[in-house]
Amino acid sequence: GLIHPTSGRVLIDGQDMADKKVAAFARNQVGIVFQYPESQLFASSVNDDVAFGPRNMGLDSDEVDRRVAEALKIVGLDRATVGEMSPFDLSGGQQRRAAIAGVLAMEPKVLVLDEPAAGLDPRGREEMLDLIRMLHKTGTTCVLVSHSMADLARLCDRVLLMNKGSIVLLGSPAEVFSNPAVLHEIGLDMPPAQKMAFELREAGFELNRALYDDESLAEDLAAILNS
Repeated sequence: GLIHPTSGRVLIDGQDMADKKVAAFARNQVGIVFQYPESQLFASSVNDDVAFGPRNMGLDSDEVDRRVAEALKIVGLDRATVGEMSPFDLSGGQQRRAAIAGVLAMEPKVLVLDEPAAGLDPRGREEMLDLIRMLHKTGTTCVLVSHSMADLARLCDRVLLMNKGSIVLLGSPAEVFSNPAVLHEIGLDMPPAQKMAFELREAGFELNRALYDDESLAEDLAAILNS
């Protein structure tokens, strides 16, 4: 509901977001994490920042407190250590986690993340991807907006490829990343392991999996080279 369509409709659970009541309902069902969520931090303490959304929902103080504690636990921040700290005294990675906790405290059914690992070092990136995996496993629908084909291949059940507002491909990662020519045409590439597997197939290697990551490619190559 932050941006209204100039044509067509946006539906959530089959209901049109043009209806103000539906839009209000959606804001409690869909959490949005922007590319640099740490820029959204503003309160004097981590506790207050995470509590902002639940308080605006009109929840009582006990429920707000429960949600703050649970959200900080989910993102791996120790409330006893950071709860009364200014969010601006946290490290960059901790700030991002605190900002995400503020979204999770509203207990959305759907979490939309825009380039969630942008700007993070390799360790921070892996920790962020692990967090997304965990949220998905516990029942939260996660929608990732990303230019990292490797992240999408590792994390997603379905991939929607768009170009200039139009759908190009929609399917499983294996289906989408089996179309290198289409990807190349719009300026994207296959995940590195999948690209290498594609090139090795062209060189005569019998690689039979539909989608490869680093581990599976190494495993199959080792089997071929040791046979």
